[in-house]
Amino acid sequence: MAPRKPARKSAAPRAPAPAATATTVRAKPGPKARPAAARSRAAAVDVSLSLGVPADGLPDEAAFRAWVAAAVGRQRRAAEVSLRIVDAAEAQAINRQYRHRDYATNVLSFPADLPPDLGIPLIGDLVLCAPVIAAEAKAQGKPLFEHWAHLTVHGTLHLLGHDHETPAEARDMEALEIQVLESIGIQDPYQAR
Repeated sequence: MAPRKPARKSAAPRAPAPAATATTVRAKPGPKARPAAARSRAAAVDVSLSLGVPADGLPDEAAFRAWVAAAVGRQRRAAEVSLRIVDAAEAQAINRQYRHRDYATNVLSFPADLPPDLGIPLIGDLVLCAPVIAAEAKAQGKPLFEHWAHLTVHGTLHLLGHDHETPAEARDMEALEIQVLESIGIQDPYQAR
């Protein structure tokens, strides 16, 4: 896929390939990872999980798949997402290269730019920064697992074309995030705790 200049925080060219030292885990789609309510309406979802950090303390691939599936919901019949968990140095390097911002950020979304007639369900790549997510959860007094879920849903919604550049877009996207998270038993991430 040809690189393109990012139009917003989450829109950028496809992320670079995982480092040679990374662990790659292929998550197979399946109903066991999703609540019964989500199974009846969710798309067939395939998540390819690549770890650039040790797996200790991270959600497992079934959790990531369930969160992506919940975000995709009825918007697509099938979806594929490549998800990479990175450390702060890699997040900063990717953010600097594609967004020209020299700091590590919590989530970066790289929507796939494929012609619709190809019929390929790839919606894009997500890069999640483990230490930034952990620090934010602690600072905000949120359960770490729920913060991972929120940012995975948030990034997936960006892959599907949702944004928060204007106040109206932000309200709409936050409402959708809250709805998706509540459907999988996670409370409103924007509520003060």
